[in-house]
Amino acid sequence: SLNLTFFFFFPIYIKMQLNQGCDEFTDLSFSHSFIGTSVRVRLLLYTSEGGTCGSLVSHTDPSAHPRFNFSRPTTFLIHGYRPTGSPPKWLSNITKLLLAGTHTNLIIVDWNYGAANVNYLIAARNTHAVAENLTAFVERLEKGLSLSSIHMIGVSLGAHISGFVGANMNGSIGRITALDPAGPLFTGTLPKDRLDPSDAQFVDVLHTDIDALGFRGPLGHIDFYPNGGTDQPGCPNNIFSGLSYFKCDHQRSVYLYMDSISRVCDSRAYPCQSYQDFLNGLCSSCERFGDAGCPVFGYYVTQWKDVLLKLNQTNVYFTTNSASPFCTAQYTVDVTVWNKAVRWGYLTVKLYSADQEAVATIDHTAFTFKRFTETRLLAQFDKDIKSVEKMSLKFSTGSVLQPKYKLRVLRVRLTPLEREERPLCRYDIVAAEDREVTFRPLPCEDSNF
Repeated sequence: SLNLTFFFFFPIYIKMQLNQGCDEFTDLSFSHSFIGTSVRVRLLLYTSEGGTCGSLVSHTDPSAHPRFNFSRPTTFLIHGYRPTGSPPKWLSNITKLLLAGTHTNLIIVDWNYGAANVNYLIAARNTHAVAENLTAFVERLEKGLSLSSIHMIGVSLGAHISGFVGANMNGSIGRITALDPAGPLFTGTLPKDRLDPSDAQFVDVLHTDIDALGFRGPLGHIDFYPNGGTDQPGCPNNIFSGLSYFKCDHQRSVYLYMDSISRVCDSRAYPCQSYQDFLNGLCSSCERFGDAGCPVFGYYVTQWKDVLLKLNQTNVYFTTNSASPFCTAQYTVDVTVWNKAVRWGYLTVKLYSADQEAVATIDHTAFTFKRFTETRLLAQFDKDIKSVEKMSLKFSTGSVLQPKYKLRVLRVRLTPLEREERPLCRYDIVAAEDREVTFRPLPCEDSNF
């Protein structure tokens, strides 16, 4: 029985011993924020060998740490404002994902002392002190590794901290990724007082809350605006939802980025003058990016780095679902009608395979359908159906008082934007208002109309 007891408890004992050596992100309470905190920077190193066990790195002698490997790339993850003092909810997930994806020295920059303050102005001012601290550390790293192998991922205020460090290092850091860079106190400032493209060899930026907590204008070589950069699907749209109303759009940037690391699916993003033009189907051209096509959002966008640097600055748009997997599937839907009178309205399109259904509701504006004139719509389906067996259309005007109309469709053509496939068509169908009409699409015939 003694042997059995040993067999049962020994692994638990070992795990306890290992965990004793783990350093955790600082966990503060709201009382700390209320009193206010002054800057203290802790650098927590994670490696694939150490798993989720972090350990403090010396600011003055990083080489003394047995797990810090100078032959590997180094990733810094820098959080933003922490009004409640608690660790970010997403921290452990993104740590696991970054470690699983690459062999890297992952350094979580814990500046919770300094970020935890009910007064945002003080936290924003503290970004400069954090950047000075990090700069001194990076200068020591420079003796043993190439600065181009450093990737800084900054969230909100952390994005500007990354920029300050990059500027201090004369833009020689390899890459800065900014996840919804903070807007308040940084909007309208000079480039030296915020993140800008000269801060690293490559700067990619994600904007998810440009109408509140995030920065509206472009700050990088490529700036991604999912859902136009404002209201993110699934986030509350009224103040009665409490704190979530204020932070959901802002935090969505981290969750979108985590999806891109795990590569559950890819979100291709399209260059455009505005989000409205993108929704109107005016921006499906990817020619400027060469054979690789339009950039895929997120962690792996470095594949497009060379062409993006030549283009100087590019704004791109894409849409997402309300939860992971966030990627949508892009199609153009071209509709030609033979109604004598002009019709205005919206379309809902569904695609079916043997075991899946995908939906695209195209209702951001009322479209005009004129006789023998092709109307192009951008349909963004909530999932990608590889083999479409059936398709349905529903036409609606959104009007309660007017009589119900019919849309007499001469031809509907469905073309995937992200795959080289022959379009699918259906000819001569009638869509009664608010009634779904289902049909089997066929490969399109070449015709003149």
